[in-house]
Amino acid sequence: MNALTAKKSIQKACGLKIAALALGSALVLTGCAGNPPTEQMAVTQSAVNEAVSGGGNQYAPVETKSAQEKWTQAQTAMTQEDYEKAKKLAEQAEWDARLATRKTQAAKAEAALQDAQKSIQQIREEGMINTQLLKKQGQQ
Repeated sequence: MNALTAKKSIQKACGLKIAALALGSALVLTGCAGNPPTEQMAVTQSAVNEAVSGGGNQYAPVETKSAQEKWTQAQTAMTQEDYEKAKKLAEQAEWDARLATRKTQAAKAEAALQDAQKSIQQIREEGMINTQLLKKQGQQ
């Protein structure tokens, strides 16, 4: 009977150790999940605002919309205190917003280049017309 009692005592001790380990793990995970990603959220909000105000809806509509949608989802996750999900979505929204901003800048630069080339062409044409007029006046 002593062997049986000893065996039950060992099983009980192992059960307590497992329970303590599970409780400790839960507390550690809760501690990690309890840190709201406020810095990431602020950075993301700034990036999304920059993409929108810079013309992202016009020049990079897909990326801008994606950034806005992920930003909204991140905010929802924050209110639900799902901080891991909020951080992940905020990071994705930030990168989508940054891509939208870069595409917008590239599109605006391309448009400016085309305008400059058009202006140069007009100046050349005006110069050629003036040259021809001067030649005609010199022949008279």
